[in-house]
Amino acid sequence: MDEGIGMEILVVAEEGALLPRFATANAAGADLCAFLPNGSVVLEPKRFALIPTGLVMEIPVGYESQVRPRSGLAAKFGVTVLNAPGTIDSDYRGEVKIILINHGDKSFVINHGDRIAQLVISATLSCSFIPTDSISSTERGERGFGSTGV
Repeated sequence: MDEGIGMEILVVAEEGALLPRFATANAAGADLCAFLPNGSVVLEPKRFALIPTGLVMEIPVGYESQVRPRSGLAAKFGVTVLNAPGTIDSDYRGEVKIILINHGDKSFVINHGDRIAQLVISATLSCSFIPTDSISSTERGERGFGSTGV
């Protein structure tokens, strides 16, 4: 393991698929790329599509992978991850696929190898849910959905 690397993630990659890669030394998210060896996908305005990555990952128990949008795609084209952040649980062993949506007003073409999302590894905690008749009160109480300002 390289110095400064916190963990290793085992990845099975289809031939031609690109491994996740950090664009800079201190990036929190690693870029995920489209696996479209037989062509491209045209994402029409207001439509969404499931884009394969060609990757199957073994996320360690106690962690999850969060699939997040790439800010450049969102800012320039209105293309983002529909279920952001998408969660990949540690017990999932299928191909990682990205649900992209085009909120823009122009068609967006996704080609093989395009960086389409980013992956952040995050620790998770297990918990127990205990039934009770009451919980503690707070100053905020039940006020929500903008109650602290816009």
